Amino acid sequence: MNNFKRLFGDTKPVIAMVHLNALPSSPLYDQDGGVEAIVEAARKDLKALQDADVDAVMFGNENDRPYELKVDTASTATMAYVIGCLRSEIKKPFGVNVLWDPMSSVALAAAVGASFLREILTGTYASDMGPWTPNAGEAMRYRNRLGRSDIAMLDNVSAEFAYSLDRRELSDRARSAVFSSIPDAVLVSGAITGEAANMSDLEAVKRVLPNTPVLANTGVKHETVADILKVADGCIVGSSLKVDGHTWNPVDPARAAEFMQLAKRARKA
Repeated sequence: MNNFKRLFGDTKPVIAMVHLNALPSSPLYDQDGGVEAIVEAARKDLKALQDADVDAVMFGNENDRPYELKVDTASTATMAYVIGCLRSEIKKPFGVNVLWDPMSSVALAAAVGASFLREILTGTYASDMGPWTPNAGEAMRYRNRLGRSDIAMLDNVSAEFAYSLDRRELSDRARSAVFSSIPDAVLVSGAITGEAANMSDLEAVKRVLPNTPVLANTGVKHETVADILKVADGCIVGSSLKVDGHTWNPVDPARAAEFMQLAKRARKA
């Protein structure tokens, strides 16, 4: 069975982000607070999200700006340490995302026992990080060599911070990605973190992939989640659950709880 469907069935899951504070070697790293400050901030966000009854959580290094296409080994190691410190407190399925390095995401997921990962696995892009050509075959073979063929691979087919050099329609690129690299789910994104994908893009991708889970990856808000879940098979949400809806703030427990109430109501409908 498709790994994503094995995890979530037909629930249209809300996957909530635990955005880790900047990691060692990153320009924004807080040397005074150190790694333990990263752990404590992540612990508070994890508790707030689980108390809100999100369906899953995903740990990501969004604060490691400017991003890299091949991350520092210290970033992956620190993420593993942080997740390891919190492992006994994680009550929901969880995933990882090491921006923007599929091999590091696979290694991290295998090391910490994650159920899924998010990455840019297919396509060729001109990006803020320079020329960008991920290798889905390499990443998936690495996953299997590590004995974790059960890790669900979520392929973001509309990379943020980038311009696709493949000028086919997004729906054609998504269909080709599923045919050639067999991701467990396809993600549709906006231009940058926190910005919504075009509903027309989401609808077009889902239309050509009726049997593959298609999720909205960015910019899902309280006022749009009901409409998005009419089309998408789930969503990944970060910024909307933060204090004042701002990406770099901590999770707001009240906003997270309200979002899940709206999402559950939409799923019942």
